Amino acid sequence: MLQNGTPRRVDIRNVAIIAHVDHGKTTLIDALLRQSGIFHVKEQLVDRVMDSFELERERGITILAKNAAITYRGVKINFVDTPGHADFGGEVERSLAMVDGVMLLVDASEGPLPQTRFVLKKALEAGLPPLVCINKIDRPDARISEVLDEIYDLFIDLDATEEQLEFPVVYTNARAGIAKRDLADQSEDLRPLFDLIVSALPGPPCDPTATVQFQVNNLDYNDYVGRLAIGRIVSGELRTASLYTLCRVDGSQVPCKVMQLYSWQGLKRVEVDAAQAGDVVAVAGIEDIHIGDTISDRETPKPLPALHIDEPTIAMIFAVNTAPWSGREGQFVTSRRLRERLWAELRKNVSLRVEETNSPDSFRVMGRGELQLAILIETMRREGYELQVSKPTVITKEIAGKTQEPMELLLVDIPEDYIGVVSQLLAVRRGVMTKMDHFGSGRVRLEFSIPSRGLIGFRSHFLTDTRGTGIINSLFNGYAPWQGPIQSRTNGALVSDREGVAVPYALFHLQERGILFVPAGTPVYEGMVIGEYSRDRDLDVNACREKKLSNMRAVGHDEAVRLTPHREMGLEDALEWIAEEELVEVTPQSIRLRKKILQPHLRPKRKDKPEGKG
Repeated sequence: MLQNGTPRRVDIRNVAIIAHVDHGKTTLIDALLRQSGIFHVKEQLVDRVMDSFELERERGITILAKNAAITYRGVKINFVDTPGHADFGGEVERSLAMVDGVMLLVDASEGPLPQTRFVLKKALEAGLPPLVCINKIDRPDARISEVLDEIYDLFIDLDATEEQLEFPVVYTNARAGIAKRDLADQSEDLRPLFDLIVSALPGPPCDPTATVQFQVNNLDYNDYVGRLAIGRIVSGELRTASLYTLCRVDGSQVPCKVMQLYSWQGLKRVEVDAAQAGDVVAVAGIEDIHIGDTISDRETPKPLPALHIDEPTIAMIFAVNTAPWSGREGQFVTSRRLRERLWAELRKNVSLRVEETNSPDSFRVMGRGELQLAILIETMRREGYELQVSKPTVITKEIAGKTQEPMELLLVDIPEDYIGVVSQLLAVRRGVMTKMDHFGSGRVRLEFSIPSRGLIGFRSHFLTDTRGTGIINSLFNGYAPWQGPIQSRTNGALVSDREGVAVPYALFHLQERGILFVPAGTPVYEGMVIGEYSRDRDLDVNACREKKLSNMRAVGHDEAVRLTPHREMGLEDALEWIAEEELVEVTPQSIRLRKKILQPHLRPKRKDKPEGKG
């Protein structure tokens, strides 16, 4: 097969699957794998088999890009599962470098949402041909024709070419494993989708006489063979036990040897002796290899252009835990361990940045969003690390002598009754409404342009004010001039003034003063935040005060101690809530909020002032 004069392989299709969070992407891949016949009849299968990362299963989102391959009628189809959240854009950009076409998966009711827009924009800019799959056609509130119109509008808005606008459409019910080219078809499996992938998407370019070029898009590790470099062979042929040149991103070139070569069969890696241009493979035997590096010919190496990754927008300080109980719950607690872990993360996550600070015990970590950094923190605590982290701040730029800050495109889906409440909530955070859509079902979809810092701490207020019925999604939308001050958290903190154990009697009398974060029986220390004060200043309290026992009977009867359920503060909730003078202490067993300065008499009084430039 020829395209633009370049020979293309007819026996391979490399496809990235694009979808918003919870639109059924991983479920569809499950069905494709099952119907391809790669699993043994008696093999025990789990749902969402591609979500192999523990946090992915817990949260129901794709965080890491992963590979799978199936064979259909003599054609090998390599699937790349892309993350559906913009915070993991570094994974997305690397994934799209490995494919020749994309499958856009859209919910038949919700339509295209911001994260769909983010990944699709990257794919269209790369010139990749699309295939559209409208999923969940069995939903009672499905609005298939309207969603298809919205997809066309999205493509036009993203400056798709005429060829990209002529995308083929397939309708699926991933849970039932059914695909249809026309809604009236009586299909019972996914064969229409398989056929469409093979016929509508091109094979990879292949010139067997060209110089070998293999670019590393992802990294993995195997206990037996060491580091694995994953990517697509752009040109030429790779063979095991052969010598090549490793062209690094910094321009240096060193000799290397490919010890083993792996291809995919289903979800498993299988060893092969050789692979040609267009194959997605894993290379073993080169320990000092990094994302973006190119393996090329031994004599005449030709490095590929470095991968372009969007700049980070959010920064946090990761530091050694200095709380009174540091070292009790974690396995790795020193600055050396923290530094090694962060630099190890840098080697496989190119969208992160880490900088040294004035203190040898703390590091400035920059990422694409709060969620990306929260996932990193959660992963580290599960590995046994103990650390403390600061409030997220935005990363500003100086452009033409003016301060520019990152902006977000915020999409809000709420019942009509809450339009006023949400608009007012976003207005004080410098949000500007740009679009409003009514769907006639009692719900409305609003679009806002808002500074990234305006969304820090917004989610909890939004869910409270919409009684949990609202849905929000945000997307990085470039840089704009500094939008002015934004009021920070207006409520102060209830801070423990001593070490001990929180008792019901003390908490009962404290719950009138605000919202408690800890239940009775929780160990507390001096400077630990145990709740949110109802006023705009901090209050030091004694959560360990017990009732004085005496033989004197009280007038009337003793009041029963009834505690209002406390607010459980998870990691993301804590990061959203804390102010500049507070920290989140993270250990494998606990997440605690604390003041930077623990002693009350050394702390400056908290003032309710607008947020400065981050």
